[in-house]
Amino acid sequence: MSVVLDTFFNHFLSFFFHLFSIFWLLFLLPLLLVLHICKFIAESMENGTTTSRRTWNFKENEKLVSVSDLTVRSVLNKLRCCIDPADTRPIIPLGHGDPSAFPCFRTTPIAEDAVSDAVRSANFNCYSSTVGILPARRAVAEYLSQDLPYKLSPDDIYLTIGCGQAIEILLNALARPNANILLPTPGFPYYEAWGGFTQMEMRHFNLLPEKEWEVDLNAVESLADENTVAMVIINPGNPCGNVYSEQHLKKVAEMARKLGILVISDEVYAHLAFGSKPFVPMGIFGSIAPVITLGSISKRWIVPGWRLGWLVTNDPNGILKEHGVIDSIMGYLNISSDPATFIQGAIPQILQETKDDFFSKIVNMLREDADICYERIKDIPCITCPSKPQGSMFVMVQLHLNLLEDIEDDLDFCAKLAREESMLILPGVAVGLKNWLRITFACEPSYLEDGFQRLTAFYQRHAKKQ
Repeated sequence: MSVVLDTFFNHFLSFFFHLFSIFWLLFLLPLLLVLHICKFIAESMENGTTTSRRTWNFKENEKLVSVSDLTVRSVLNKLRCCIDPADTRPIIPLGHGDPSAFPCFRTTPIAEDAVSDAVRSANFNCYSSTVGILPARRAVAEYLSQDLPYKLSPDDIYLTIGCGQAIEILLNALARPNANILLPTPGFPYYEAWGGFTQMEMRHFNLLPEKEWEVDLNAVESLADENTVAMVIINPGNPCGNVYSEQHLKKVAEMARKLGILVISDEVYAHLAFGSKPFVPMGIFGSIAPVITLGSISKRWIVPGWRLGWLVTNDPNGILKEHGVIDSIMGYLNISSDPATFIQGAIPQILQETKDDFFSKIVNMLREDADICYERIKDIPCITCPSKPQGSMFVMVQLHLNLLEDIEDDLDFCAKLAREESMLILPGVAVGLKNWLRITFACEPSYLEDGFQRLTAFYQRHAKKQ
């Protein structure tokens, strides 16, 4: 009897074991897997990721974030956010040097046809060489040589994606440990941004408003040392609207020679001079001290979106090549990008065939706008202009906070102006001069008149009560 029971019990255990195994495989194991997956998903969602890793090794580039705050675009983008969307009036854009949106500032049909012809030819669908295609460089050399006492060659020309990339290339080419560069105040903040990004030390010399924003050469001499590599001038001036005389430029060249530094001459507004002083390129003094000229078609042809600029070595004595600067420029170009090849293909036609009457029309419109701007400024007590603009598209005005009741500084002024009047002006702090304003006057005269009416109304609302 016991044997029968033992056999039965063993069969029962075997049956139960097999049944449990089947149950485990079919039900319990999938259930446990589902529960484990649910737990994994819950933990992943709690940590904001679909992987089990809870920390990451990457983060923002703090240097890049900080230097981008220095740019004109960054400041104006923040001011645009202040504009009241309920205000149906057109925005008055007196903060940025781009009048291309206004019909009166449309570029010449010759330039438009040149680009169209280049595209349709199918000859410029290829990559460009790093320095730019030869016909375009030859055309730029011939164009710039018209104003110089010597002839540039295509080898002196490096085509860039606008003047902005020319600044980037040059400052990277000059950067080395402990190097410093001398920048004007007020100035164009792109130099400050790229100089900081390359970790060069930025030293600042003043422009003198009482002398029509001439360079303070005594300050330049006191700032320079054995690690100073270059000084920057901007002519015609951004943000001041000044134009340097030939005599002053010669003094700049002589000071650069004395200090053993090169001159970076930003001439993106070349020939946009409408006062008593004609535009004179710094390159005419390249035999005194090496000069690197930066320029583009952006402003004179009113096509900033076409992004075609140049970096030019005005150095008949070969000093830049001897000291390796040319090799550094070439080295950076080899890891950089090029302007669109079809724009390069259009350059010979643009530079050689544009008529003088187009240039005269642009300069005359800028002169008219500058006159309107200068006269209207006189009617607003809280701003004063030290000198009438002579060139470019800008004027600097001093902001008198003591005449205003609830304005903290220039940035607060511009933010409230944007919010209350749908009008954009660049605060001076963006160009290195706190409690000043940079006004861009290159626009339709009717917009300019409307803008100053709004500026007057804004002043009257915020004027300090007597």
